[in-house]
This record gives sequence, structure tokens and C-alpha cells, in this order.
Amino acid sequence: MANLRITRLGHGGVLYRSPGDAWIWVDRWTGAPNYAEEYRSAEKVDVVAPTHCHFDHVGDDCSDLVELAEIVGSTVFGSHEMSIWLGSRGIESIGMNIGGTVEAAGVKFTMVRADHSGGATLGTGSDQVTRDLGCWGWILEFEDGTVVYQSGDTDLFGDMALIGERYSPSIGVFPIGGHYTMGPPAAGRAADMAGVSTVIPVHYATFPILTGTPDELRQHTRAEVAALEPGETWGE
Repeated sequence: MANLRITRLGHGGVLYRSPGDAWIWVDRWTGAPNYAEEYRSAEKVDVVAPTHCHFDHVGDDCSDLVELAEIVGSTVFGSHEMSIWLGSRGIESIGMNIGGTVEAAGVKFTMVRADHSGGATLGTGSDQVTRDLGCWGWILEFEDGTVVYQSGDTDLFGDMALIGERYSPSIGVFPIGGHYTMGPPAAGRAADMAGVSTVIPVHYATFPILTGTPDELRQHTRAEVAALEPGETWGE
């Protein structure tokens, strides 16, 4: 069995390749200025699991989400509301809510709380609307027993300690940019509260307003900080 590999795609996007070689795409936004060119085309898609539907996680009009979801053989997980919206476009997905667990390609996905907004902005001009499709994080349990806490866009909240107690993640994937999410001090505390030994920072350095850095994160956590450049992979 191979190692779990975690690739930072750019901005908040992550590609997981499980020990059994399931390809799991989380928050792919190909429009990101720092998106990894070598992952612009989706070579393989087993599971699509966004954390919410802001444009910088699923593309304008959810185009990146829809592109992946329409690939034959892919399994799509998300909020109940997201599944209804995708269903209106003829795309089958599995809707769920906080506390639910589903399994695909040998990997378990548990939806957990995130403190963020979750409106998807659809259309343009006078026809533009925003629909609340929710926001959440994921606990991913892989075939070899490795547990990853992908928090999604969020601020620090006390129940991160309970998430750590319930699921015992060893790896955390947390935003650190600040302004729209928690910054390094809060992300460092989140890592320690959840009890992870390794934290992979995301959602930083895309725009000037996202000022948080991995070096600053290192000052606020006991965990090892694995700062990946877009296209770089942890676990290889």
C-alpha cells in the first residue's frame, strides 16, 4: 500500500491521493493566481468534496465543482443544499449535514462544523443571486488509519478540541491567511487544540490582503508546519 499524498493545488485547494490511490479533490479553484499548472486538468477523479461554494473554492458559478462532478465515476459529497443545487443541473451528489459520515473509494468522510459563510454567487449582472449552500469541514479517515482534519475556511472555535478528542486527527489542513479566515495565531491554537502533529497551511499568499505566513504559524503551534508551494506534495 502506498503512502497518503497531500498536494497543495493553490489558494485553499488540496488533492489527496489515498494509500489505495483514490484521488480526492477538495476546494479546487483553477482561477487562483497561484494554482499549480500541472494539476489544471483533472487526470483522475474519484471523490469531489468541497468545503463550501465561494468562488475561490469552486470557481465562478461553481464551474470547477461542476467540471469535476460531471466526470463519470466521480462521487460528490457536500451539504444537503449543495446537493439540491447540483441536482437541479442534473448532477447526482450525496447531500449530508454536520455529524454525518459517508464512505467512498475506501475513505470515510465526516462533516464537521466550520465558522464561515457559505453563499454561492451565481450568474452575472442584474441576474446575479447568492444562494446559501452552507459551509463545513471534513474529517477524512484513510485506508491505512491516517486521519486528516480539513477545517475548511473558518475561525478558531472551542469545539476544535472536541473534534480532536472524537476523531484523533494526526494531520490538520488549516487556513492561515487572515481577513476572511483565521490567521496564524488562531490556526496554531487550532492545531494544538485538535491535537494534530502536522499542520499544512492553506488559503494564504494568494492576494496581498491574506497576510498570514507559515513562519508566523510556526511561532504559535507545537505541531510541525509543512508549508507546501502550489504543486508540492507532502508524503512523497
